[in-house]
Amino acid sequence: MTVSNGRKESQHFLQLPIAPRAMGQPTLPAPALMLMAAFSRHDAALAWARDRAVAAWGPVALQSQVFEFVQTDYYEPTMGAGLKKTFYAFARPFDPRRLAEVKLQSNRWEQEYAALGRHEEARPLNLDPGYLTLGKLVLASTKDYAHRIYLARGIFAEITLYYRHGRWQSHEWTFADYRREDYQQFFSLCREHLHARGRADRSG
Repeated sequence: MTVSNGRKESQHFLQLPIAPRAMGQPTLPAPALMLMAAFSRHDAALAWARDRAVAAWGPVALQSQVFEFVQTDYYEPTMGAGLKKTFYAFARPFDPRRLAEVKLQSNRWEQEYAALGRHEEARPLNLDPGYLTLGKLVLASTKDYAHRIYLARGIFAEITLYYRHGRWQSHEWTFADYRREDYQQFFSLCREHLHARGRADRSG
C-alpha cells in the first residue's frame, strides 16, 4: 500500500486480458404446429371453416371436440347465444413468420361467410389462428395491448400460454377459456404430435 495526501490508496491489480464473447448468431425457429380456433353457434359454419382452411393450408392432423363456450357473454350481441368452439391443428410444418398472413386470410373468410347471409347474426363465424411450439401457444390479434408484439399489416402476436413443469401455464392476460383443462388437454396432444414429428424429422 502507498500513502498519498494522508490517505491510503489501493494497489493497481494486474488487468488480465478477457477473451471476447462470441456474439449470438441469428437462428431460424423450428417449424411450429399451426392451429385455428373456429367459433360459432352454427355447426354448418364450423364445417365451412374447416373446409376453407383445409383447401388453403392442407390436411388437419388433429381436431378437438366441440367445446361449449360459457366463459363470457361478450360475443353474444354479434354472434348469438349457445356458442361453440373447436380447434384444428394442421399437418404441414408452419413457419411462424406467416402468422400475420394467415390471420388476414381468416379475417377474409369471416367476412365471406357473413356475406352468404345464411344466418341472422352479424358475425356468425369467428376464426382465431395461431401456432404451437414445444414451449408456447401463440395467437394472432388485430388489437394492440402492452403484452402483444406487432408483426405486420396491422396484426399482433400474443403468447397466450407457455409450457413449464409438464403442464400449460397461463399469464394474467390469458383468455378465460384458454385456462380450461379440456382445452389444455387438446393442446398437450398437439404438443406430443409436434414432438413426435420433430423426432421423425431428425431420425429421417
